[in-house]
Amino acid sequence: MTGTCFSQPCYVVGPGDLATIYGLTPLFKAGYRGTGQVIAAVEDTNLYANSDWTTFRATFGLNVYRSGNLQIVHPAPSGGSACGNPGVTGDDGEAVLDVEWASAAAPAATIELASCRNTATSDGVYMAIQNLINSASPPPVISVSYGLCEVNNGAAENAAFNKMYQLAASRGISVFVATGDNGATDCYSSSTPGTTVGIGISGWAVSQYSVAVGGTDFRDTFDGKNGTYWTGNAGAPWSTAKSYVPEMPWNDTCANQMIASYYSTGSTVPYGAGGFCNSSDGASFVALGGGEGGPSGCYSGTSFQADIVGGSCKGYPKPAFQKGFLGVPNDGVRDVPDVSLFASDGSAWSHNYATCYTDQAGGGGPCTGNPANWAGNAGGTSYATPIMAAIQAVIDQYLGGRQGNPLSVYYALAKAEYGTGGNAGCSADKGNAIGANCAFHDIVSGDMAQDCRGTIDCYRPSGTYGVLSSSSAAYQPAYKAGVGYDLATGLGSVNAYNLARAWKNSGL
Repeated sequence: MTGTCFSQPCYVVGPGDLATIYGLTPLFKAGYRGTGQVIAAVEDTNLYANSDWTTFRATFGLNVYRSGNLQIVHPAPSGGSACGNPGVTGDDGEAVLDVEWASAAAPAATIELASCRNTATSDGVYMAIQNLINSASPPPVISVSYGLCEVNNGAAENAAFNKMYQLAASRGISVFVATGDNGATDCYSSSTPGTTVGIGISGWAVSQYSVAVGGTDFRDTFDGKNGTYWTGNAGAPWSTAKSYVPEMPWNDTCANQMIASYYSTGSTVPYGAGGFCNSSDGASFVALGGGEGGPSGCYSGTSFQADIVGGSCKGYPKPAFQKGFLGVPNDGVRDVPDVSLFASDGSAWSHNYATCYTDQAGGGGPCTGNPANWAGNAGGTSYATPIMAAIQAVIDQYLGGRQGNPLSVYYALAKAEYGTGGNAGCSADKGNAIGANCAFHDIVSGDMAQDCRGTIDCYRPSGTYGVLSSSSAAYQPAYKAGVGYDLATGLGSVNAYNLARAWKNSGL
């Protein structure tokens, strides 16, 4: 859809576009739409208005799939009582995008909004996950769009999440967790531009028993090829994507080499007093924003300071499925993300997601007219995560049952596709010329480095802002995309139809 985002012309993704771009259309046509599947989105809030979900489905023609429905539950463990009803909290914008976009990718599935009230001692989202896993009839798929950085989550909580997700896997549950939206600096929470705390990842996403979902952006604007991949609006059901759209890591900051190259009228070097981040051209891009990834740094042990990896911190040991894989760093620890999907908010490259959210106090508004202009439209790995969870639910239907932790299969199939040297035919840069049988789109260009202004993991030879880097003494952006696995996008994004077929044919 064509509309406006950040006061600029924008191509906004709707459910039909999602199906075209990520290979869901052939599955839908064959009858695999999530029928009989349950996707639980865990929250600490209810929806502002359940009618937002209904309006979203009606606007995009999803209500033709009559088995698709929304259920609101406050889960109780087996033999226990229900958790507290949270009502509507400040996270209602998160909840609505979770249930709408899970429904977009699996339109015939049951979307279960599982919410618990926060207490003085327990997080509502954590309780919802735990109670679902321990319930008499746990859902086959859980989507988690919340998190806390590994350092601040602490060793005990990190271990608790790992144990909880391990139990989920043993019960046949596939858990998908958002990595976050600050590049490789998850622990930075200030609204002041430029991170000062260095590299860190989400403790909620680090377990080897859950799928860590990162974020991408489309590069057609950078390439000057919008018309190649999108048509103009034609009304309902508002589907305008022509094919797979080439992808790069989601990164809205001045530290992004591609943004510096595209928007600068002077130096295209991101760092230095005369560089893009410290120029008037770069001033609009100093707020942090981008898909997260990086190595586990403080799964256990204790840091000397909040927000910063150090002290006796140790990372989560590298799981077997990541060992010896093309592009995986030889760092001895768990690396995230595992996979990524489109997650941009549109501030740099003019693409984001349509979202019906009518809570004006939270930034929403009426869901009328062209959905590309709805007030609730946005981006983040919180979109990519329920979408990937829903893709798994559709694959579960295709395969005939729940699959539990899918990571060993994802990596095995990607290894077969990429081999030891990569597969140029599956490069995301090829766009509509990508190979017809690629289960994964290998994202090979771009980076998700953020701007920084500290001394930790910050290459800042001069000027106010530098580039988040794996070395403070050299320009080593954290992190670049590359052939095979990379810390910016993991294995890349997926073609759902090809992934389902490859899974079934592999016998795994």
